[in-house]
Amino acid sequence: MKVQVRKINEKDQEQLIIECVEVTKEVEEIKSFVLSKGTTLTGILEERIFTFPLSAVYYFEAVDERVFAYTKNHSYEMKVRLYQVEDLYKEHHFIRCGKSFVINLLKLQSISPALNGRFTAHMKNGEKIIVSRQYVPSLKKAVLGGTF
Repeated sequence: MKVQVRKINEKDQEQLIIECVEVTKEVEEIKSFVLSKGTTLTGILEERIFTFPLSAVYYFEAVDERVFAYTKNHSYEMKVRLYQVEDLYKEHHFIRCGKSFVINLLKLQSISPALNGRFTAHMKNGEKIIVSRQYVPSLKKAVLGGTF
């Protein structure tokens, strides 16, 4: 595979072109990574407002009417609802896996069966998230079907 970088003069002319024989899982991951790199979120941590890249988020969690974005080292309070997160970032490989969780499939290490038809999502940062029964089929399809 060749990689080529060319300098241009205008910001609005920037683009990334992927030329491939077949659109594989790896190509889709590259596309999603590039798209999420340009997406910046704003969150609150210790009464201060921070910006951080969407690609740094492992998962979002809703707790008591509040939504938090979890990165490797911090959890930021967001001013959005969980259903909005799910809708906004589904093209960036975020998927609902429970009433209170939306996870980043690119930060998912593995999944394993749990009790009562549920699964456990093992994230690359060591966190374990329970996947509700109703979301298991869509998570399996995303992981096994290669949609991420």
